[in-house]
Amino acid sequence: MIEGEVTLRFARPDDAPLVHALIVELAVYEREPNAVESTPATLRAQLEASPPVFECVLAHVGSEAAGLALFFHNFSTWRGRRGLYLEDLFVRPAWRRRGIGRLLFGELARLAEERGCARMEWAVLHWNLPAIEFYQSLGAKPLDDWTTFRLSDAALTRLAARRAAQR
Repeated sequence: MIEGEVTLRFARPDDAPLVHALIVELAVYEREPNAVESTPATLRAQLEASPPVFECVLAHVGSEAAGLALFFHNFSTWRGRRGLYLEDLFVRPAWRRRGIGRLLFGELARLAEERGCARMEWAVLHWNLPAIEFYQSLGAKPLDDWTTFRLSDAALTRLAARRAAQR
């Protein structure tokens, strides 16, 4: 564990190139190296928005970026409070298994509690057993009764066009 050597801080707009680089590294790890459409410029604009579209905690060891936790808030209608949705957690391979992921998760849990969130949620790829085991070691439970759906690209455009034609 290198806990004392790790610093955590919120990403600022001028960190957009670093955030983007880490997102690209995550995409490579998740076997989708060509899937990243965001750019440093789009990330910068979103970090500059008020309120920002997302927040990001960066982990550094010395001056080297070791990882990130990128998140935003959602809302639980049943609990009547917002939640914290973790979009991406990534620790660079050279820094894995040293407690950095646990520090990032702990910081998000602290923020969720501080902000009155009812829960934290995220998705994990079925094949990513190291991540699943890590999440379970933190006390997280899989939501086996739920299936994530996604509507994007041509299907999203087609449905929106159908609705626009009905107006």
